[in-house]
Amino acid sequence: MKKGIVQVLCGEGSGKSACAIGLAVKAAGSNQNIVIIQFLKGKNEESEMSRRLEPEIKVFSFEKSEKPFCRLSEEEKKEEASNMRNGVNFAKKVLSTRDCDVLILDEILGLVDCGIIEAADIARLLEAKDEDVDVIMTGIVFPEELNSCVDRVTRIDSRDIKNPETDAE
Repeated sequence: MKKGIVQVLCGEGSGKSACAIGLAVKAAGSNQNIVIIQFLKGKNEESEMSRRLEPEIKVFSFEKSEKPFCRLSEEEKKEEASNMRNGVNFAKKVLSTRDCDVLILDEILGLVDCGIIEAADIARLLEAKDEDVDVIMTGIVFPEELNSCVDRVTRIDSRDIKNPETDAE
Protein backbone atom coordinates (compact mmCIF):
# COMPACT_ATOMS: atom_id res chain seq x y z
CA MET A 1 0.00 0.00 0.00
CA LYS A 2 1.36 3.40 -0.97
CA LYS A 3 1.69 6.19 1.54
CA GLY A 4 -0.38 9.20 0.54
CA ILE A 5 1.21 12.62 0.52
CA VAL A 6 0.00 16.14 1.10
CA GLN A 7 1.22 18.40 -1.66
CA VAL A 8 0.88 22.18 -2.04
CA LEU A 9 1.05 24.13 -5.29
CA CYS A 10 1.40 27.82 -4.42
CA GLY A 11 2.82 31.08 -5.67
CA GLU A 12 2.07 34.16 -7.75
CA GLY A 13 2.34 32.37 -11.07
CA SER A 14 -0.50 30.95 -13.09
CA GLY A 15 -0.98 27.23 -13.66
CA LYS A 16 -1.48 25.91 -10.12
CA SER A 17 -5.02 24.69 -10.76
CA ALA A 18 -4.07 23.39 -14.20
CA CYS A 19 -1.20 21.43 -12.66
CA ALA A 20 -3.52 19.97 -10.01
CA ILE A 21 -6.04 18.96 -12.67
CA GLY A 22 -3.22 17.36 -14.66
CA LEU A 23 -2.28 15.31 -11.60
CA ALA A 24 -5.95 14.34 -11.28
CA VAL A 25 -6.09 13.15 -14.89
CA LYS A 26 -2.92 11.13 -14.37
CA ALA A 27 -4.36 9.50 -11.24
CA ALA A 28 -7.68 8.81 -12.99
CA GLY A 29 -5.68 7.04 -15.70
CA SER A 30 -4.48 4.69 -12.95
CA ASN A 31 -8.08 3.93 -11.96
CA GLN A 32 -7.90 6.01 -8.81
CA ASN A 33 -10.97 7.80 -7.41
CA ILE A 34 -10.51 11.57 -7.63
CA VAL A 35 -12.47 14.36 -5.93
CA ILE A 36 -11.84 18.03 -6.69
CA ILE A 37 -13.38 20.73 -4.50
CA GLN A 38 -13.00 24.24 -5.92
CA PHE A 39 -13.03 27.42 -3.85
CA LEU A 40 -13.08 31.15 -4.67
CA LYS A 41 -13.73 30.67 -8.36
CA GLY A 42 -17.46 31.22 -8.61
CA LYS A 43 -19.28 29.50 -11.42
CA ASN A 44 -17.04 30.38 -14.34
CA GLU A 45 -15.85 28.78 -17.55
CA GLU A 46 -12.93 27.08 -15.79
CA SER A 47 -15.18 25.38 -13.25
CA GLU A 48 -17.61 24.36 -15.98
CA MET A 49 -14.74 22.90 -18.01
CA SER A 50 -13.61 20.89 -14.99
CA ARG A 51 -17.02 19.22 -14.88
CA ARG A 52 -16.30 17.65 -18.27
CA LEU A 53 -13.88 15.37 -16.45
CA GLU A 54 -16.79 13.61 -14.74
CA PRO A 55 -17.59 10.82 -14.02
CA GLU A 56 -13.94 9.75 -13.72
CA ILE A 57 -13.13 12.86 -11.67
CA LYS A 58 -15.82 14.24 -9.38
CA VAL A 59 -15.83 18.04 -9.20
CA PHE A 60 -17.61 20.05 -6.50
CA SER A 61 -18.05 23.75 -5.87
CA PHE A 62 -20.22 25.11 -3.10
CA GLU A 63 -20.35 28.66 -4.37
CA LYS A 64 -23.58 29.97 -5.85
CA SER A 65 -22.39 33.21 -7.44
CA GLU A 66 -21.33 33.59 -11.05
CA LYS A 67 -18.72 36.16 -9.97
CA PRO A 68 -15.39 35.44 -8.28
CA PHE A 69 -15.33 36.11 -4.53
CA CYS A 70 -13.22 39.28 -4.84
CA ARG A 71 -15.93 40.95 -6.95
CA LEU A 72 -18.83 40.31 -4.56
CA SER A 73 -20.53 42.81 -2.26
CA GLU A 74 -19.94 42.41 1.47
CA GLU A 75 -23.35 40.76 1.90
CA GLU A 76 -22.67 38.35 -0.98
CA LYS A 77 -19.24 37.58 0.48
CA LYS A 78 -20.81 36.56 3.80
CA GLU A 79 -23.16 34.15 2.05
CA GLU A 80 -20.43 32.70 -0.16
CA ALA A 81 -18.05 32.38 2.82
CA SER A 82 -20.67 30.23 4.52
CA ASN A 83 -21.04 28.15 1.36
CA MET A 84 -17.27 27.64 1.15
CA ARG A 85 -17.06 26.61 4.81
CA ASN A 86 -19.65 23.96 3.86
CA GLY A 87 -17.20 22.89 1.15
CA VAL A 88 -14.43 22.53 3.75
CA ASN A 89 -16.77 20.43 5.90
CA PHE A 90 -17.56 18.29 2.85
CA ALA A 91 -13.81 17.82 2.27
CA LYS A 92 -13.44 16.58 5.84
CA LYS A 93 -16.30 14.12 5.27
CA VAL A 94 -14.68 12.89 2.03
CA LEU A 95 -11.42 12.30 3.88
CA SER A 96 -12.96 10.67 6.94
CA THR A 97 -15.10 8.28 4.88
CA ARG A 98 -12.23 7.64 2.45
CA ASP A 99 -14.38 8.38 -0.59
CA CYS A 100 -11.35 9.00 -2.82
CA ASP A 101 -7.72 8.16 -3.44
CA VAL A 102 -6.83 11.75 -4.37
CA LEU A 103 -8.50 14.88 -2.99
CA ILE A 104 -7.72 18.20 -4.66
CA LEU A 105 -8.62 21.32 -2.69
CA ASP A 106 -8.32 23.97 -5.38
CA GLU A 107 -7.66 27.46 -3.94
CA ILE A 108 -8.27 26.33 -0.33
CA LEU A 109 -5.23 28.37 0.75
CA GLY A 110 -7.04 31.46 -0.53
CA LEU A 111 -9.71 30.88 2.10
CA VAL A 112 -7.08 31.66 4.72
CA ASP A 113 -6.02 34.81 2.83
CA CYS A 114 -9.66 35.97 2.70
CA GLY A 115 -10.26 35.28 6.41
CA ILE A 116 -12.92 32.64 5.69
CA ILE A 117 -11.03 29.93 7.58
CA GLU A 118 -7.74 29.75 9.48
CA ALA A 119 -4.66 27.67 8.73
CA ALA A 120 -5.52 25.63 11.84
CA ASP A 121 -8.81 24.62 10.15
CA ILE A 122 -6.83 23.16 7.25
CA ALA A 123 -4.52 21.36 9.69
CA ARG A 124 -7.57 19.80 11.41
CA LEU A 125 -8.97 18.84 8.01
CA LEU A 126 -5.73 17.04 7.14
CA GLU A 127 -5.90 15.09 10.41
CA ALA A 128 -8.90 13.24 8.93
CA LYS A 129 -6.76 12.00 6.02
CA ASP A 130 -6.27 8.26 5.70
CA GLU A 131 -2.58 7.46 5.36
CA ASP A 132 -2.84 6.26 1.75
CA VAL A 133 -4.87 9.22 0.41
CA ASP A 134 -3.11 11.98 -1.53
CA VAL A 135 -4.20 15.57 -0.91
CA ILE A 136 -3.27 18.40 -3.25
CA MET A 137 -3.93 21.98 -2.16
CA THR A 138 -3.53 25.13 -4.24
CA GLY A 139 -3.41 28.83 -3.50
CA ILE A 140 -1.16 31.84 -3.80
CA VAL A 141 0.18 32.08 -0.23
CA PHE A 142 1.35 29.03 1.74
CA PRO A 143 0.76 29.59 5.47
CA GLU A 144 3.93 28.56 7.32
CA GLU A 145 1.74 27.13 10.12
CA LEU A 146 0.95 24.25 7.76
CA ASN A 147 4.59 23.33 7.18
CA SER A 148 4.45 20.34 9.55
CA CYS A 149 1.24 19.06 7.88
CA VAL A 150 2.54 18.81 4.32
CA ASP A 151 5.08 16.65 2.54
CA ARG A 152 5.81 18.78 -0.53
CA VAL A 153 5.46 22.47 -1.37
CA THR A 154 5.97 23.56 -4.97
CA ARG A 155 6.15 27.28 -5.64
CA ILE A 156 5.03 28.41 -9.07
CA ASP A 157 6.32 31.91 -9.66
CA SER A 158 5.53 34.40 -12.37
CA ARG A 159 9.02 34.68 -13.81
CA ASP A 160 9.07 33.45 -17.38
CA ILE A 161 12.30 32.12 -18.80
CA LYS A 162 10.92 32.68 -22.27
CA ASN A 163 7.59 34.25 -23.20
CA PRO A 164 6.69 35.44 -26.71
CA GLU A 165 4.20 37.90 -25.22
CA THR A 166 6.88 39.75 -23.25
CA ASP A 167 10.15 38.99 -25.05
CA ALA A 168 11.31 41.60 -27.56
CA GLU A 169 12.70 40.18 -30.74
